[in-house]
Amino acid sequence: MVRRESIARGIVLATAVVGVVPLIAFLLFLYDGALAAVDLGLKEAGRLALDALLSAAFFLQHSLMIRKPFRRRLEGVIPAHYQGALYTLVSGLALSGCMVFWQGSGILLLETQGPARGLMRAAGVLSILGFFWGVRALGKVDMLGLAPIIRDLRGKKPPPPKPFIVRGPYRWVRHPLYLGMIVLFWSNPDLTADRLLFNILWTAWVVIGTVFEERDLVADFGDAYRDYQRRVPMLIPRSARPAYEET
Repeated sequence: MVRRESIARGIVLATAVVGVVPLIAFLLFLYDGALAAVDLGLKEAGRLALDALLSAAFFLQHSLMIRKPFRRRLEGVIPAHYQGALYTLVSGLALSGCMVFWQGSGILLLETQGPARGLMRAAGVLSILGFFWGVRALGKVDMLGLAPIIRDLRGKKPPPPKPFIVRGPYRWVRHPLYLGMIVLFWSNPDLTADRLLFNILWTAWVVIGTVFEERDLVADFGDAYRDYQRRVPMLIPRSARPAYEET
């Protein structure tokens, strides 16, 4: 029993580190450009091809593991209360690999100067702040998948399903975290060939992933979420006034 608890606590600690540190590094990666941690000495076409493969690998891992049918298939191998942590661990490692092995391009397509550069940098900072505002507005949502493990360690039963609540930036758009990411993608004032590739691929993936996520949210919250869909835009605010009253 003591060993099982020690393993569970170790998983909680590892998941917290692997879930949070790569996310912060990714935000800095988006703001400041490629880390250039590993230069494989590839030619330009090879660099862009590897970057595309790294992106595709992350998309596949992230999109496959988050789907409910995939998690149901895992239940015979991995207890359900560990699956959220497993997803966070694998996603964090996949994201880290994408950043570490990303190959910067020597082709500079656009270099913004003057006041426009300052405005783009400000947009990047605001998008990061907006991202954390969106996270805070979620309240006690278990973004790392650790709550089921902690409940199991304490011998507590799963809580009842949470009601559908709208707070903070979710009154303007249904997916403010994704909006913040997209703004951060495109707010870097120095547009290299690899960054353009990144922006296009990751923006397309975010939009497609949002459509699939909406199906899960409708399945979870039913008519409440359908009403929310009718009243609040998905990614682009309609006006400066919130489209939904805070609940």
